[in-house]
Amino acid sequence: QFFDRLVVRHVVILNPAASVRGPRHQVREGKTPAISPRQARAVLRRIDTQSVVGLRDRAIVATMIYTAARAGAVAKLRLGDFYTDGRQWFFRLDEKGGKVRDIPCRHDLEGYVQDYLRAAGIAGEDPAAPLFRTAQGRTRRLTRNGVSGKDVLRMAKRRFRDAGLPAARLTCHTFRATTITDLLSQGVPLEDVQHLAGHADPRTTRLYDRRRREVTRNIVERISI
Repeated sequence: QFFDRLVVRHVVILNPAASVRGPRHQVREGKTPAISPRQARAVLRRIDTQSVVGLRDRAIVATMIYTAARAGAVAKLRLGDFYTDGRQWFFRLDEKGGKVRDIPCRHDLEGYVQDYLRAAGIAGEDPAAPLFRTAQGRTRRLTRNGVSGKDVLRMAKRRFRDAGLPAARLTCHTFRATTITDLLSQGVPLEDVQHLAGHADPRTTRLYDRRRREVTRNIVERISI
Protein backbone atom coordinates (compact mmCIF):
# COMPACT_ATOMS: atom_id res chain seq x y z
CA GLN A 1 0.00 0.00 0.00
CA PHE A 2 2.90 2.33 0.73
CA PHE A 3 4.39 1.74 -2.74
CA ASP A 4 0.94 2.04 -4.32
CA ARG A 5 0.69 5.50 -2.79
CA LEU A 6 4.15 6.36 -4.17
CA VAL A 7 3.05 5.28 -7.65
CA VAL A 8 -0.08 7.43 -7.38
CA ARG A 9 2.05 10.40 -6.27
CA HIS A 10 4.45 9.77 -9.22
CA VAL A 11 7.39 9.17 -6.89
CA VAL A 12 8.16 5.77 -8.44
CA ILE A 13 7.04 4.25 -11.72
CA LEU A 14 6.35 0.67 -10.63
CA ASN A 15 5.32 -0.95 -7.37
CA PRO A 16 8.10 -3.43 -6.43
CA ALA A 17 5.80 -5.06 -3.85
CA ALA A 18 2.84 -5.56 -6.19
CA SER A 19 3.04 -9.37 -5.95
CA VAL A 20 3.18 -9.43 -2.14
CA ARG A 21 0.06 -10.80 -0.44
CA GLY A 22 -0.52 -10.09 3.22
CA PRO A 23 -1.84 -12.65 5.70
CA ARG A 24 -5.58 -13.21 5.67
CA HIS A 25 -7.28 -12.20 8.88
CA GLN A 26 -10.78 -13.49 9.52
CA VAL A 27 -12.84 -12.45 12.52
CA ARG A 28 -15.74 -14.78 13.20
CA GLU A 29 -16.73 -13.44 16.59
CA GLY A 30 -16.25 -10.05 18.21
CA LYS A 31 -14.46 -9.50 21.50
CA THR A 32 -17.27 -7.67 23.27
CA PRO A 33 -18.39 -9.83 26.22
CA ALA A 34 -22.11 -10.47 26.58
CA ILE A 35 -24.13 -11.28 29.67
CA SER A 36 -27.22 -13.43 30.02
CA PRO A 37 -30.77 -12.00 29.89
CA ARG A 38 -31.11 -12.86 33.58
CA GLN A 39 -28.01 -10.83 34.40
CA ALA A 40 -29.24 -7.91 32.28
CA ARG A 41 -32.53 -7.93 34.19
CA ALA A 42 -30.56 -7.99 37.45
CA VAL A 43 -28.71 -4.82 36.40
CA LEU A 44 -32.05 -3.05 35.92
CA ARG A 45 -33.53 -4.39 39.17
CA ARG A 46 -30.56 -3.35 41.29
CA ILE A 47 -30.82 0.31 40.32
CA ASP A 48 -32.20 2.36 43.21
CA THR A 49 -35.02 4.41 41.67
CA GLN A 50 -35.78 6.48 44.78
CA SER A 51 -33.99 9.46 43.20
CA VAL A 52 -34.14 11.12 39.80
CA VAL A 53 -30.56 9.97 39.14
CA GLY A 54 -31.61 6.35 39.64
CA LEU A 55 -34.60 6.84 37.34
CA ARG A 56 -32.28 8.38 34.76
CA ASP A 57 -29.81 5.49 34.99
CA ARG A 58 -32.57 2.89 34.66
CA ALA A 59 -33.92 4.68 31.59
CA ILE A 60 -30.46 4.86 29.99
CA VAL A 61 -29.63 1.20 30.63
CA ALA A 62 -33.05 0.08 29.42
CA THR A 63 -32.65 2.20 26.27
CA MET A 64 -29.34 0.48 25.46
CA ILE A 65 -30.87 -2.94 26.11
CA TYR A 66 -34.20 -2.53 24.32
CA THR A 67 -32.95 -0.60 21.28
CA ALA A 68 -29.45 -2.12 20.95
CA ALA A 69 -28.22 1.47 20.60
CA ARG A 70 -24.63 2.52 21.17
CA ALA A 71 -23.82 4.61 24.22
CA GLY A 72 -22.87 7.56 22.03
CA ALA A 73 -26.25 7.55 20.30
CA VAL A 74 -28.08 7.37 23.64
CA ALA A 75 -26.00 10.25 25.01
CA LYS A 76 -26.93 12.42 22.01
CA LEU A 77 -30.68 11.95 22.44
CA ARG A 78 -32.72 15.14 22.70
CA LEU A 79 -36.18 15.55 24.17
CA GLY A 80 -37.61 15.74 20.67
CA ASP A 81 -35.98 12.40 19.81
CA PHE A 82 -38.41 10.65 22.17
CA TYR A 83 -41.70 11.17 20.38
CA THR A 84 -45.05 9.59 19.59
CA ASP A 85 -47.01 9.26 16.37
CA GLY A 86 -50.26 9.00 18.33
CA ARG A 87 -50.10 5.21 18.51
CA GLN A 88 -46.71 4.39 20.00
CA TRP A 89 -43.50 6.04 21.15
CA PHE A 90 -40.23 6.06 19.23
CA PHE A 91 -36.58 6.93 19.69
CA ARG A 92 -34.85 8.79 16.87
CA LEU A 93 -31.24 7.66 17.17
CA ASP A 94 -28.36 9.56 15.60
CA GLU A 95 -25.89 6.74 15.06
CA LYS A 96 -22.29 6.86 13.91
CA GLY A 97 -21.70 7.46 10.22
CA GLY A 98 -24.54 9.98 10.08
CA LYS A 99 -27.26 7.29 10.22
CA VAL A 100 -30.57 8.35 11.73
CA ARG A 101 -32.91 5.53 12.74
CA ASP A 102 -36.37 5.48 14.33
CA ILE A 103 -36.75 2.57 16.76
CA PRO A 104 -40.10 1.74 18.40
CA CYS A 105 -40.15 1.99 22.18
CA ARG A 106 -41.49 -1.06 23.98
CA HIS A 107 -44.01 -0.50 26.76
CA ASP A 108 -41.74 -0.99 29.79
CA LEU A 109 -39.01 1.20 28.32
CA GLU A 110 -41.62 3.87 27.62
CA GLY A 111 -42.64 3.70 31.27
CA TYR A 112 -39.04 4.05 32.47
CA VAL A 113 -38.47 7.14 30.32
CA GLN A 114 -41.78 8.72 31.31
CA ASP A 115 -41.00 8.12 35.01
CA TYR A 116 -37.65 9.83 34.53
CA LEU A 117 -39.15 12.78 32.66
CA ARG A 118 -41.77 13.36 35.37
CA ALA A 119 -39.19 13.18 38.16
CA ALA A 120 -36.80 15.49 36.32
CA GLY A 121 -39.59 17.93 35.41
CA ILE A 122 -38.30 18.41 31.87
CA ALA A 123 -41.12 16.93 29.78
CA GLY A 124 -42.29 20.25 28.35
CA GLU A 125 -38.90 21.81 27.68
CA ASP A 126 -37.34 22.72 24.34
CA PRO A 127 -37.24 19.63 22.07
CA ALA A 128 -33.60 20.44 21.32
CA ALA A 129 -32.65 20.15 25.01
CA PRO A 130 -30.76 17.03 26.15
CA LEU A 131 -32.92 14.08 27.17
CA PHE A 132 -30.47 12.52 29.64
CA ARG A 133 -28.66 15.00 31.88
CA THR A 134 -25.61 14.93 34.10
CA ALA A 135 -25.86 14.74 37.88
CA GLN A 136 -24.76 17.63 40.11
CA GLY A 137 -22.06 15.97 42.18
CA ARG A 138 -23.60 13.73 44.83
CA THR A 139 -26.63 15.92 45.37
CA ARG A 140 -28.83 13.53 43.33
CA ARG A 141 -29.96 16.50 41.30
CA LEU A 142 -29.61 16.97 37.58
CA THR A 143 -27.98 19.80 35.68
CA ARG A 144 -29.13 21.17 32.32
CA ASN A 145 -26.15 19.60 30.57
CA GLY A 146 -26.45 16.42 28.54
CA VAL A 147 -24.48 13.29 29.41
CA SER A 148 -21.56 12.22 27.25
CA GLY A 149 -20.63 8.74 26.06
CA LYS A 150 -17.98 8.58 28.81
CA ASP A 151 -20.59 9.52 31.41
CA VAL A 152 -22.77 6.66 30.22
CA LEU A 153 -19.83 4.23 30.36
CA ARG A 154 -18.95 5.22 33.92
CA MET A 155 -22.57 4.85 34.96
CA ALA A 156 -22.84 1.43 33.30
CA LYS A 157 -19.67 0.22 35.06
CA ARG A 158 -21.14 1.32 38.38
CA ARG A 159 -24.41 -0.47 37.68
CA PHE A 160 -22.57 -3.65 36.65
CA ARG A 161 -20.73 -3.62 39.97
CA ASP A 162 -24.00 -3.10 41.86
CA ALA A 163 -25.37 -6.22 40.18
CA GLY A 164 -22.29 -8.26 41.18
CA LEU A 165 -20.92 -8.50 37.62
CA PRO A 166 -17.25 -8.11 36.56
CA ALA A 167 -17.39 -4.43 35.61
CA ALA A 168 -13.73 -4.37 34.54
CA ARG A 169 -14.55 -6.59 31.53
CA LEU A 170 -17.98 -5.24 30.67
CA THR A 171 -18.82 -2.10 28.69
CA CYS A 172 -21.89 -0.38 27.29
CA HIS A 173 -21.42 -2.51 24.16
CA THR A 174 -22.11 -5.53 26.37
CA PHE A 175 -25.80 -4.61 26.35
CA ARG A 176 -25.72 -4.46 22.54
CA ALA A 177 -24.09 -7.89 22.25
CA THR A 178 -26.51 -9.33 24.81
CA THR A 179 -29.58 -8.05 22.97
CA ILE A 180 -28.39 -9.28 19.57
CA THR A 181 -27.52 -12.73 20.95
CA ASP A 182 -30.86 -12.97 22.75
CA LEU A 183 -32.86 -12.16 19.61
CA LEU A 184 -30.90 -14.58 17.43
CA SER A 185 -31.29 -17.30 20.09
CA GLN A 186 -35.08 -16.86 19.83
CA GLY A 187 -34.98 -17.42 16.08
CA VAL A 188 -35.50 -13.80 15.03
CA PRO A 189 -34.28 -13.52 11.39
CA LEU A 190 -30.77 -12.17 11.00
CA GLU A 191 -31.92 -9.38 8.68
CA ASP A 192 -34.38 -8.10 11.33
CA VAL A 193 -31.69 -8.09 14.00
CA GLN A 194 -29.33 -6.41 11.56
CA HIS A 195 -31.87 -3.65 10.98
CA LEU A 196 -32.33 -3.11 14.72
CA ALA A 197 -28.57 -2.90 15.24
CA GLY A 198 -28.15 -0.54 12.29
CA HIS A 199 -25.51 -2.64 10.59
CA ALA A 200 -24.94 -2.24 6.86
CA ASP A 201 -23.53 -5.78 6.56
CA PRO A 202 -25.03 -8.90 8.21
CA ARG A 203 -21.51 -10.15 8.87
CA THR A 204 -21.10 -7.33 11.37
CA THR A 205 -24.24 -8.47 13.18
CA ARG A 206 -22.89 -12.03 13.35
CA LEU A 207 -19.81 -10.75 15.18
CA TYR A 208 -22.09 -9.92 18.11
CA ASP A 209 -23.59 -13.42 18.21
CA ARG A 210 -22.28 -15.29 21.27
CA ARG A 211 -24.22 -18.52 20.71
CA ARG A 212 -21.20 -20.31 19.24
CA ARG A 213 -19.26 -19.71 22.45
CA GLU A 214 -22.00 -21.43 24.46
CA VAL A 215 -22.05 -24.41 22.09
CA THR A 216 -18.29 -24.79 22.41
CA ARG A 217 -18.49 -24.75 26.20
CA ASN A 218 -21.25 -27.37 26.16
CA ILE A 219 -19.12 -29.61 23.99
CA VAL A 220 -16.02 -29.46 26.20
CA GLU A 221 -18.10 -30.11 29.31
CA ARG A 222 -19.09 -33.45 27.76
CA ILE A 223 -15.50 -34.70 27.58
CA SER A 224 -15.47 -37.78 29.79
CA ILE A 225 -11.78 -37.86 30.69
